[in-house]
Amino acid sequence: MSTSPDASRPGQGGFTLAEVLAALLFMAILIPVAMHGVTVASRAGMLGQRKAAAMRVAERVLDELIVSGQMATATPYGTILDGITSYPWTMKSDPWVEDTVISMNVVTVRVEFIVQGTTYDVAASTLYDPTVAVLTTTSTPVTTSQ
Repeated sequence: MSTSPDASRPGQGGFTLAEVLAALLFMAILIPVAMHGVTVASRAGMLGQRKAAAMRVAERVLDELIVSGQMATATPYGTILDGITSYPWTMKSDPWVEDTVISMNVVTVRVEFIVQGTTYDVAASTLYDPTVAVLTTTSTPVTTSQ
């Protein structure tokens, strides 16, 4: 009758209670740390995406206000939807203090967004001369006959 090699050495086939408890303690420490790392990475990725979208909104609002010539008469706040995310924005126009000879204004559009319960914001600014009228022209296609 043959016996297996493990049967000839009793007590050598498994883990001891101390080894199992040490492994469980290690896992109890490692799993929360790893989950926190995943949460931080998720927040950073979402923050980057929302910040880029909010900056696009700010630039678009600035461009539309300047090109349409409604900088002085437009409502200084609003909300733009991008998919299911809303981006509330505010506009502020202040005199440019760097040069008192030219009557330029610093126009700033600030856009807010929320990531995992925390509110963040981005701002885009530009110089605007209210004395210069914005001219919009339309072009008519020219056809030539031969």
